[in-house]
Amino acid sequence: MDIRVGELRNKEVITLLQEHHQDMLSHSPVESVHALDLRALEDSDVTFWSLWINNSLAGIGALKELDKEHGEIKSMRTSTNHLRKGVARKLLEHILNQANILSYNKLSLETGTMDAFLPAQKLYQQFGFQECEPFGHYKKDPYSMFMSKNIN
Repeated sequence: MDIRVGELRNKEVITLLQEHHQDMLSHSPVESVHALDLRALEDSDVTFWSLWINNSLAGIGALKELDKEHGEIKSMRTSTNHLRKGVARKLLEHILNQANILSYNKLSLETGTMDAFLPAQKLYQQFGFQECEPFGHYKKDPYSMFMSKNIN
């Protein structure tokens, strides 16, 4: 597994981001979808990673700085061809490591509440994330689950 910073303009990455967004829209109303678009992922407060297996895109993930002590996990997605190969776990470990390097005290995320999001919820729980109140700009939403983890 090869984790690369960026690659946002790679055709495979763009396709996976589009699939991610469409999938979110299939489970939640548009106002409850908080996936970042390509332009937002290129902001200076976001670091984006792509994970490759034998030069095939396996997954993506990002870390958005909310403030100097708090980061948000964004755009976690595994390519359909690489499901159940530990891709999401590897990306999450990488993001947690980067958050430690950046000396964040807390990591948070928003995920969906529908059954399709159960595998993601379970993975985050295995890494010590717990359900929390909305953070940052988020508001309570029946389609959103908010999770956080204190680190450092």
